Amino acid sequence: MDDDRNHPTMIIPAGAEISVNEHGQLSIRTPGNLVIQNSGVYSVIESGAGSVRIDPEVKVEAVSVQAAESCFIAGELTAWRVKARKITLEKGAQANIMLQESESIELDRNARLVGNFASEKELYLMLGRFSRQLRRLPQGLTLGGLRDDDAPRHARTAPPPLNQGEDEPFIAPDGEGEPATAVRAERDEVLVLVRVVIERELGRPSLNEPGRKALGRLLELIRGDDLEGLAEAGRFLLSQVSEPSDDLERAAQLLARALPKE
Repeated sequence: MDDDRNHPTMIIPAGAEISVNEHGQLSIRTPGNLVIQNSGVYSVIESGAGSVRIDPEVKVEAVSVQAAESCFIAGELTAWRVKARKITLEKGAQANIMLQESESIELDRNARLVGNFASEKELYLMLGRFSRQLRRLPQGLTLGGLRDDDAPRHARTAPPPLNQGEDEPFIAPDGEGEPATAVRAERDEVLVLVRVVIERELGRPSLNEPGRKALGRLLELIRGDDLEGLAEAGRFLLSQVSEPSDDLERAAQLLARALPKE
């Protein structure tokens, strides 16, 4: 009985939301401050009106971390996006952040920050500038030498939305090679972005079964670099998706421009 009395007490404040998505990732949304003391893989960590803190020796993987005030990192954080007024890395902290939205970042001299792009567009432009080096990587190799089945779950199940804003297909900014090579590079970049959107769409719970099968087939064609099959069946397969997301509609437009005409 004495041991039971010494156990920590968990309080879930009014307005808090705790859920698990279809990939087994935990989402925590609280109206005030949120302290993470348990290592794990999360989908969303959000403080509506306060701050988020990751305690020392705690390792967190998350798709999104949002805080109205500050995000304090004393342990380790790997995240696709962090949005907070201020991001602070304390002594010994390590953060791998792909996209950050903050007014200021404060790093202890012994802390380490990797990534830190300001937007998806900036990330795409950087990858495009080094697209030749990326294409030389062994097939199946992804995050830092990890294969798809070894990569963190959030990296496999929640790729970034397509949000470029331009009407023309994405082109590597270095304009590498002669016209034929440039066209291939442009097409390859578009196929990569479309693949990312389709993989994201397949994780949407509201996707109907015909749409899921159609996108699965479309993904097979893209992974197989079957341009003829994409040109013949791509538009029809995309039409099988009822209520497509804005990202998918945008991807369909880019795909139509990149593929050879029938």
